[in-house]
Formats: sequence, structure tokens, C-alpha cells
Amino acid sequence: PIIQGEMASHLLCHLDTHGSMGLDGIHPRVLKDLAEVLTKPLSILYQQSWITGEVPVDWRLANVIPIYKKGQKEDAGNYRPVSLTMVPGKVMEQIVLSAIMQHVQDNQVI
Repeated sequence: PIIQGEMASHLLCHLDTHGSMGLDGIHPRVLKDLAEVLTKPLSILYQQSWITGEVPVDWRLANVIPIYKKGQKEDAGNYRPVSLTMVPGKVMEQIVLSAIMQHVQDNQVI
């Protein structure tokens, strides 16, 4: 499918501004505030990625940090890993998820 600017714009405008930034150091609030300006260039990137089947290398990188759950802090088993990825990559993931869900519904796969 063609990546619609409206979908990218909607996803950018509804970003969770309480989320963490990825390795690029760009906070979701910045992308949300600049959604109007970023929609077209990001839509082009998303469309190109969809056509080629390639994702920018930076979007595949994650900063994995341990988050304490409960119990003794000295026990590594009491932590869970959390991957912090770049926000534009997360938006692309939502676009792909939406396309998959639409395909599943349209073709009554499940």
C-alpha cells in the first residue's frame, strides 16, 4: 500500500509525549510539535522503506536498559530489559501493524 501522509500525520500528532527518546536523542514531544513539518519527509521515508523492504539502520538499533521489578536489587533476574528505539521507527511499526491488521480483516484471515 501507499503510505498516506494523513496516517503519518495522525500518528505523529498522537505520540505519547511521556515516552522516552531513542538513541537519536529526539524526544517524542519534539516530533509531535513538529508533526506538520515532518509529515511529508517522513511519509517519503516510510514509503521508500515499504517499497524496498529496507528499514534505516538507525531505526533497527535500540538502547536496552534494565528496569527493576521487585526483590533483591543485586539479583539480575529481578530486572526486565526495556528497549528504547527511535520514535520515527516506532511510527513506521504502527503503519506496518495497521496494514497487516487491515489485510487480516479484509481477507478474514483470522
